Amino acid sequence: MKKKNLRINSSAKINLFLDVLSKRSDGYHQIRTIFSEIGLADILNFALTKKGTVKILSDIDFVSIKENLIYKVVVFIKERYNVKFGVEINLQKNIPIAAGMGGGSSNAASTIIALSELWDLKLSKKEMHEIAETFGSDINFFLEGGCALGENRGEKIVQLKQIQLDNIFLVNPGFRISSKEAYDAVLLDGHVNGNWVKLIKNGNTKWCYNKLQDGVCKKYPEIRKIIDHLLETGAEQAMLSGSGATIIGFCPDRATAENFSIYYSNIGYWNYITKTKRSTK
Repeated sequence: MKKKNLRINSSAKINLFLDVLSKRSDGYHQIRTIFSEIGLADILNFALTKKGTVKILSDIDFVSIKENLIYKVVVFIKERYNVKFGVEINLQKNIPIAAGMGGGSSNAASTIIALSELWDLKLSKKEMHEIAETFGSDINFFLEGGCALGENRGEKIVQLKQIQLDNIFLVNPGFRISSKEAYDAVLLDGHVNGNWVKLIKNGNTKWCYNKLQDGVCKKYPEIRKIIDHLLETGAEQAMLSGSGATIIGFCPDRATAENFSIYYSNIGYWNYITKTKRSTK
């Protein structure tokens, strides 16, 4: 064994573009999305153990450890590759849960990468992606990071040139929205939004789009209220991130983002100022 401990920053993502094209026969939706990694991350510490047990510690309460994506991925890899060693994982959670920023998927991808090294499995990228596909649609993106086009149900990844955006303001009103809930509320009208091509070409946030936004806003009017407030008070663009409930405000400068942070901190909403991040993987 080469290493006994590993520490990984497990980044969040935002969807700069998200179109829902159709419902698939497997129950998922056919989508086209542009993912971007951002400078907000959970921290995962992995420790190799000689006992064959899997232990996960966290600074937040999980509903059930065995239902957690990290645990499921560990057990799957352990069984598939007949690993005798165990692992203890300590998770420091900074990304809000069920917030449209891919925290769980990112943690799962970090776990695949870490176990390949810690358990000396030397997994190929292909093997890692096959494992990722088993557990969710966003995990494949986090194996690569940076900026990428996601198609099919989001697991088919094509790396893109970095879209560099600074002064991104994130705000979350404190309720959770599951992906299923957001996708169930989407109106499939057959319209295909072509602005993703323009966004890739020039990186202008006016081409950002989220098909899930209207359905989610109907169910949660507070999200529409936040989007409107950001647009009316200085944001160049504002939109739902992924399935929500996090809202993104693209700001012209740091001062605008900081003013938003003061405003939303005063009403008790989680918020964070960040920027897009290049892949380091």
